Amino acid sequence: MSALLSLGIALVMLPAEFWPLERLFPARAQRRFRGEFSTDLAFMAGQYLVWPLLALHVLTYLDAVFALVVPGALRGAVAACPWALQALVAVAAGDMCVYWFHVASHRVPWLWRFHSVHHSSRHLDWLAAHREHPVDGLLTQLAINGPAMLLGVDMTLLGWLVGLRGVWAIFIHSNVRMPLGPLRVLLGAPELHHW
Repeated sequence: MSALLSLGIALVMLPAEFWPLERLFPARAQRRFRGEFSTDLAFMAGQYLVWPLLALHVLTYLDAVFALVVPGALRGAVAACPWALQALVAVAAGDMCVYWFHVASHRVPWLWRFHSVHHSSRHLDWLAAHREHPVDGLLTQLAINGPAMLLGVDMTLLGWLVGLRGVWAIFIHSNVRMPLGPLRVLLGAPELHHW
């Protein structure tokens, strides 16, 4: 039921956020209901209804494994830090890991087979951001969140970071031209992703 609610909220909130942005600041002329719209909508439904359950089970299992292999004192020390410091550690470690995983996804043939699905969309917009093979999505989530989980970052904080990163990922795929100045290097931006 929560997965259906999540999809319902996403189907209302994401178009309400991104369609006006794409209309006011378009990167390129593109119809709202473009070709492959239904394909990307099906990928979105999978991302909200099916794949999160698999990812949650895998991540829960890995968290239990990490708790066994990483010294409790280290995990406890990280968990005792203020949320701001934990967030900084989680973002920095996750960004480094996902960067190298993404590079590998373009260079390692068996990873490219999964990752190429994400690059198969002919039109880049907020909905196309959801076009992702489930294996690629799961491995990407592991690369982003694994380091924080390994170190024992507070799971509530990690949940907030996952949500914020998810919305940002949709933004950088959206059909908008909104230069962010020097922040584009730190956060990533649509113009860099479209390039």
